[in-house]
Amino acid sequence: MVKGKIVVVGAGVIGLSVAWRAMNSGWRTLVVDPQPCSGASWVAGGMLAPTTEAWPGEEPLLELGEASLRAWPEFAAELGDVGLRREGTVVAAFDSADADQLVILAEHLASIGRKVDRLTGPELRRMEPTLSTSVRSGLSVPGDLAVDNRKLLEVLRSKAEFLHAEVKAVRRGAVELEDSTVDCDAVVVAAGAWSRNLHPRLNSLIRPVKGEILRLKPGRGALPLGRTIRALVESRPVYLVPRDTGEVVLGATQYEAGYDTEVAVKGVRDLLLDAERVVPGISEYILVESAAGVRASSLDNLPVIDWLEPGVLVASGHHRNGLLLAPITADTVVALLNGEPIPEAALAARLESRG
Repeated sequence: MVKGKIVVVGAGVIGLSVAWRAMNSGWRTLVVDPQPCSGASWVAGGMLAPTTEAWPGEEPLLELGEASLRAWPEFAAELGDVGLRREGTVVAAFDSADADQLVILAEHLASIGRKVDRLTGPELRRMEPTLSTSVRSGLSVPGDLAVDNRKLLEVLRSKAEFLHAEVKAVRRGAVELEDSTVDCDAVVVAAGAWSRNLHPRLNSLIRPVKGEILRLKPGRGALPLGRTIRALVESRPVYLVPRDTGEVVLGATQYEAGYDTEVAVKGVRDLLLDAERVVPGISEYILVESAAGVRASSLDNLPVIDWLEPGVLVASGHHRNGLLLAPITADTVVALLNGEPIPEAALAARLESRG
């Protein structure tokens, strides 16, 4: 039975996941986006790693991420081949100051009942032979996953009905376009960093944060990465996420630069230099792409998933965790649409939880 019609504004991983789950729940769904699958989701690393993103004071975000991580294997199995990888993550510290930061993280996780394995440099290299002998120490997080973000988007896109159009505003029962209006029973604002421009309540809640990634493919004789590597290099974060094709996504730059999506030379230089210090063999890889995206961030790094007003929902502000939080976000939005209880871990993402 069709429950009604919803319009999802935004065709990134959040919007598409919401649309897919809503259709499965009986809602007739239309996704509106001028350029589907072209935003931050397209240039993401693909890490599904709430534990290694954890930090003191962000326990609700960790609980939300862990709940979504548990849902990921079934979520992926229902979709098909999305390049889900299960080898886990190693987190490497390049110098003594970096090692101290990882000790703080490990002790914090232990204090809230989460276990990670603290390893010496040689122990890390036995797990991941590509690591430099200069790596001091690190952590192993075997429960982390990773996904091929572009495979995921392609699969989700095949399940959605699209209208390629620019959205000017949303309101109860309608989405306003350049020269027309789409009527509906409910609107879901999932336009990432651009969500803040579509409803007045979002302007102070969502902000754009720029990030850059590089995509590399192995050259002749290059040793492939066996698992996701995250590292601190003189306090700068860097990550390398392997794909089933042998390619590697390299990233971790972050700027408060508005909606700028130009790739800075400095960003490319820093990523390559830091990556080579952690994984010397990366110099044998071939640079095939550089790109920048704009993440939607909130003041507390938690997403905003709630009713803005009757008939208008928001699912935005996921910061670095859009891919990770896609399953629980979609389930939460569908529960709100259906008037059902939302997952307990998602209560922190409600507007009322922010005071």
